[in-house]
Amino acid sequence: MRIGDREIGVDFPPYVIAEIGVNHDGEVTRALELTDAAADAGADAVKLQFFETDRLMSKAAKLAAYQRNAGETDPIEMLRRLELTIDEMELVVDRAHERGIHAIVTVFSTELVEIAETLAWDAYKSASPDIVNKPLLEAMARTGKPMIVSTGASTLDEIVQAVGWLDNARDRLAVLQCVSCYPAPDSALGGITAIADATGLVVGYSDHTAELETGQMACVWGARVLEKHITYDRLAPGPDHQASLIASLELRRYIELSCAHTILSEAFCVATGHSKGVSTDNVAGYLSAMNMAEQTATQKRVLDCERDVREVSRQSVVSVESISAGTTITRGMLAIKRPGTGILAYRLDEVVGRTAARDIDGDVPIVEEDLQ
Repeated sequence: MRIGDREIGVDFPPYVIAEIGVNHDGEVTRALELTDAAADAGADAVKLQFFETDRLMSKAAKLAAYQRNAGETDPIEMLRRLELTIDEMELVVDRAHERGIHAIVTVFSTELVEIAETLAWDAYKSASPDIVNKPLLEAMARTGKPMIVSTGASTLDEIVQAVGWLDNARDRLAVLQCVSCYPAPDSALGGITAIADATGLVVGYSDHTAELETGQMACVWGARVLEKHITYDRLAPGPDHQASLIASLELRRYIELSCAHTILSEAFCVATGHSKGVSTDNVAGYLSAMNMAEQTATQKRVLDCERDVREVSRQSVVSVESISAGTTITRGMLAIKRPGTGILAYRLDEVVGRTAARDIDGDVPIVEEDLQ
């Protein structure tokens, strides 16, 4: 796999994505500052999230537990506060390229892929909850650009299903093991091997743990892509700050540790200014602290802390407006939005052509009982 001029695989350094996400707090100036910090630390790419709240959230939307724990009270107001416009994101893309790093975007709605394509993104990434969003995954694949699929709160069967939808994009596809808890209490690194064995693809790790060393150990398990959230302040208000690295203080060290525990050429470490031969004295203690004994089983599993994410953050087939009982449902009556409490997005085509068994309110997930 290749992103831009960067080869990714077992014979190359880990590809490190500094995830800005929504830690810009809706301020493009802050996103630019985090981009500069990521470039200074030696990251390969920064990543943004492109969403429009009204396209993503139905009126049934809920907060995940980690968002409530971060002090959020309203899911729709939270996301409105954290949006960047496409024009603002263009400034970040340009800054990343000026600094010699890539710009990657996670798009959350199928309709926004075409808009995203007006910018010079180097790759697309799907969020973990969209492992079941077949229309969105296929839309990103049709761009012809490299694609990264995250797998938090997913089963191995769901991952294999999604990879099957993207079969024509295999040569430009990577899959990331992920634990969708913030911060993650268990790194579940055994999932890296399980995904690699099941898919035969380049595999990486989206790291939501609090430890600097997790990326290092993920590389030992076979990760060739690392993603880590970055922030300017872990105590800042917002859903993701507390599970992030301080970009200006910690990201370089994270990359150094990861560099030291992969099959790298000395030239790479020297050229990028990363330390060689980082001490491994702390590895035994780290393995114990992260319950690595449990992770020797190469399995991909849904952790207890991820279960509400499957419901809250996945996307369902949703009614665009009220539908009367007896109406034959057309594609124009449907959208795909959160939460994942209805018929999941990949079954959209199954809903088209069916008859409403009862009156269905507008902007709500459609469930089987709504249909004949």
